[in-house]
Amino acid sequence: MLIAYIFCFLITLAYVVLMVIYARGWQLQKAFIIPEPYLPKTFISIIIPARNEEANIRNCIESILRQNYASHLFEVIVVDDFSEDKTADIVRSYKNVVYLQLNEVDRSHKKQAISLGIANSKGALIVTIDADCTAPSNWLRNIASKYEAEHPVMIVAPVSYDCNSSILQIFQSLDFMSMQGITAAAHRLQLGNMSNGANLAFSKEAFYAVNGYEGIDHLASGDDYLLMMKMQQKFLGKVSYIKSLGTIVHTLPQTTWWLLLQQRIRWASKSGKYNDARLTAILLLVYVFNMSFLMIGIVALHDSFLWTVLLLMLSCKIVIELFFLFPVTAFFNKKKQLWIFPLLQPLHILYIIIAGLLGFAGVYQWKGRVVK
Repeated sequence: MLIAYIFCFLITLAYVVLMVIYARGWQLQKAFIIPEPYLPKTFISIIIPARNEEANIRNCIESILRQNYASHLFEVIVVDDFSEDKTADIVRSYKNVVYLQLNEVDRSHKKQAISLGIANSKGALIVTIDADCTAPSNWLRNIASKYEAEHPVMIVAPVSYDCNSSILQIFQSLDFMSMQGITAAAHRLQLGNMSNGANLAFSKEAFYAVNGYEGIDHLASGDDYLLMMKMQQKFLGKVSYIKSLGTIVHTLPQTTWWLLLQQRIRWASKSGKYNDARLTAILLLVYVFNMSFLMIGIVALHDSFLWTVLLLMLSCKIVIELFFLFPVTAFFNKKKQLWIFPLLQPLHILYIIIAGLLGFAGVYQWKGRVVK
């Protein structure tokens, strides 16, 4: 049993150190502020891939059309991925929105939609947003200012869930905020970058310089992370993160536990599909740490003292994650959600184990499709 005790100590220590590093990275990631006076010069093409989004697409488009950004400096392009509802009719009702329709079925639906949008765009800067998201009024202004000041090839921006008081939605909100905080910290510390296609900007020139999604177009997921890795390899140090309240895109959480699991499997399915040893090592550490609760729990059936060890591990996990999450939730103005965080830990551990395992298998349902 000594080996089990040593393992518990080392894996917990490694996880605590990792979270302390991420907390430091979040702190070092300075907030971006638009310089004054500022007059935007960049023409931006906003591309919205959409499938069966009749309930959300209007709010998305309206939030973009209300941008505090000169109307002659941006265009909105919606690419319809074979919607079976009224998405197309809603989009066509806007005379100042470009509507495009995919004309062939491909397993990389979203990548195909974005590529079509880019091919028909006029902007030097491409911004992608999901059809179930809404953007704040200074969204484009912040992104353009960052782009013009630093000239990155890609800008990763924050996303937040708008949720009610249900356990399901608060669970998603806290889990997603954790990922958002890690994304910001990882970019600052260069510990394996992450991104989210719901709020992503990149140079059209850079997109074509890395041959777009060529080489990763056989994968259904990864329009954000895998493209970012291609750009990171070709343009070292030119992928940037923008930490700004004015760039937080808002979206809705999944409505059932089943849909949440399918979403997380989809996200996990792209892990390990590209060569990033740092991120792979970190993901492995996090997964093994969470899996250790299950493994040690089984062994504890033969050694009751291991239940005490498990309780200590769980306490360490809760404390260090709260230490990391407190400033992150403050940034997103969601500190009140932390009251339930300790109670959700057993559920979160189980969720990571299941989603990680099924994500490796890479089979999930999304938007009425079964993806393998």
